[in-house]
Amino acid sequence: MQKFACRGQTALALLIACCLVLGTTTVAGADAEIDDFDDGIVEDVQEESADVAGEELVYESPVIEPRKFHFADHFDDVEASRKQWVHSQAKKDDTAEEIAKYDGIWNWESPQRIVWPKDKGLVLKSKAKHAAISSRLIKQFDFKSKKPLVVQYEVTMQEGQECGGSYIKLLSAGKETDDLTTFNDKTPYTIMFGPDKCGNDVKMHFIFRHVNPINGTITEKHCNKPKNRLEEPFKDKLPHLYQLVVRPDNSFEIRLDHKIINEGSLLTDFKPAVNPPAEIDDPADQKPADWDEREKIPDPSSQKPDDWNDDALPQIPDVTAVMPDGWLEDEPDMIADPTAEKPEDWDTEIDGEWEAPLVDNPACEKAPGCGKWQAPHIPNPEYKGKWRAPMIENPNYQGKWAPRKIANPDFFEDLMPFQMTPISAVGLELWSMSNEILFDNLIITDDVDVARDFAANSFDIKRRYIDKESKTLWHRMMRHMNYKPGWWALYFLYLLIPASCYVFYLYRRAKEDSAASAAAAQAKKTDEPQPDDENEPAGEEDESEEDSSAQVAGESSSSSPKKNKKSDLDNKEQAKQEENSDEPTQTEESTTKSTRKRTVRKD
Repeated sequence: MQKFACRGQTALALLIACCLVLGTTTVAGADAEIDDFDDGIVEDVQEESADVAGEELVYESPVIEPRKFHFADHFDDVEASRKQWVHSQAKKDDTAEEIAKYDGIWNWESPQRIVWPKDKGLVLKSKAKHAAISSRLIKQFDFKSKKPLVVQYEVTMQEGQECGGSYIKLLSAGKETDDLTTFNDKTPYTIMFGPDKCGNDVKMHFIFRHVNPINGTITEKHCNKPKNRLEEPFKDKLPHLYQLVVRPDNSFEIRLDHKIINEGSLLTDFKPAVNPPAEIDDPADQKPADWDEREKIPDPSSQKPDDWNDDALPQIPDVTAVMPDGWLEDEPDMIADPTAEKPEDWDTEIDGEWEAPLVDNPACEKAPGCGKWQAPHIPNPEYKGKWRAPMIENPNYQGKWAPRKIANPDFFEDLMPFQMTPISAVGLELWSMSNEILFDNLIITDDVDVARDFAANSFDIKRRYIDKESKTLWHRMMRHMNYKPGWWALYFLYLLIPASCYVFYLYRRAKEDSAASAAAAQAKKTDEPQPDDENEPAGEEDESEEDSSAQVAGESSSSSPKKNKKSDLDNKEQAKQEENSDEPTQTEESTTKSTRKRTVRKD
C-alpha cells in the first residue's frame, strides 16, 4: 500500500506539472488574443528582440551627450549626481510643525535586486515623511521651439506601494525656482507626470498648468484616466519605464514599458477643458413665478366614488374566530422566577428596587395560550387605500426652465495649449507610506528616438536580464495571467478537473485494496481455505495435519503427567518404529503457506 501511494503521488505530481505547462500555453494564447482586440492598450511598433542563445547581457552606463538632452542622469556616477541634485530645506504650509519639514532621506545606491553593481539609482529611503529634491536642467526647455517634449524615467517600487506617489514635476522657469532649496508643494510647475496610488485609487498623472491669455490666471488641467487599471507596477517590485510625449500639434502619448496606455489631445482630453464655453448662463436671469414645469397634473374633473373609504384599515379582526378551548385568560404569559434570589451585594439606593427576572409561565406549557385572547387579523375587503385622481397631460406645461445664455466675458480660445511655461528644473516632491522607491535613468529631451535609444541601453537590457533569470514556470504563469483574478479562477478549474479525476481513481483503488485486505483477515479468523492453501498439494496438507497432531500430542504429554500413560497398542506401534529406524524421527509442521520440519526425540 505504501509503495502504491508513493507511486500515485508521483504520478499525480507529474500530471499537475503537465497541466501547468499546457495551461501556461493556453493562457498565454488567450492573453495575446485579448491584447489584440483590447481598445485600451495600443501596442508600440517597437518589440523586444529575442535573446541570442548564449548571449551575455552586459550593462554599461548610457552615454549622455549634452546637445541631445535638456536633462539626463543615470545616477551611476554617484559623486557627479550628488552635486547635481539639491535637497529641499523648505517646510509645508498649513501642516503640523512636526511633519511640515521636508526631512525625507534620499540616497544613491544599487537596487535591492542587484543586476549589475555599477547600476545605481536615486532611492527614497524613508516613509511617512515629506521628501523633496530637485535639479537644474542642462538647458531650459522652451515650448516655442516647436519641438516635442519627451520625459522618460524608471521607477522600481522595491517594497511595493499601498499609498504614495512616484511622479516628477517639471518646474517652471521664474523667480520661484531660482533657489531650489526652497522647493515645496507650492513651487510653480509646468507639468506633473507619473504614477500615484492610495488604496484602490490608482492614477497615472499628467497635469499641466495652463495660463489664461486674457487675465494671466493659472488653472490645472488633468488628463482623463486610462481605460485600464495599472496595478502591476505597484506590486511586482520590478523596474518600469514611464514616458510622456507632448507634441506641438497638441497631441500626447503616455507609455508604460513601451506600450501606449493613454493618448489624446490637450484640447479635448483634459478636465476642465482648456478653452471655456463661448456662452454661459445669465446669472441675473430668474425663473418666473408662474412658470409651470409639471408635465402631468391630477385630473380636475375626476371625483372620488361615494363608496370609497379613505379611513379603512388594511387589516381587521376576524369576527368568525373563536377563542380556543383551554385558553387561560387569567394566567400571564410571563411570571417572576420563583427560584431567583436577590444578590447579596445588591444596593437598593444605587441599583434600585430589586425585581426577580421573568420566566415563562409553567401553567401555559400545556394550554393553547395565556393572557387576554385577541382575534387574529385578516385582510379588509373594504380597504382601497387613499384615493387619488388620475394624472393627465398638463395643458399649461411650459417645459424645463433654464436661464438665458449670454456671451462669456471670460471667453478665450487658445488653439496652442502646447506652448506652456518654459521648464528650468525637474523635481521630486513626494509623500509615501512605502520606502525604498528607486528612480533611475531620468531624461528630458526633444527627440523620441534619443529617448528610445537611451531606454534600449538601460531599461531594456535590465528587464531582459531579469526576465531571463526569472523564467520559472510560476513566474511565466503569473505574467501571462497578468495578476487577474478571473484568470486565476479559470486556471484553477483547468487544473482541478484532471486532478480530481485522478484522485477519485486513487480513492477507488485504495478502497478496493482495503476491502480485499479485510476479507483476507476475516477468512483467517474463521479458518476458511485461502487461495494459497488451495494451490498446495494434497499430500503436504495431510502431512502437515499429521505433524500438527503429533506436535499437539507431544505438548500435551509434557504438560500433563496424567496423560503420559499409553495403551498397549500404542506401545507396540512405537516399539516397531524404533526397531525399523535407529535415527530420530522427523515430523513436519505445516503453516498455511509453507512447510517446515521438526525433530522429535524418542521416548
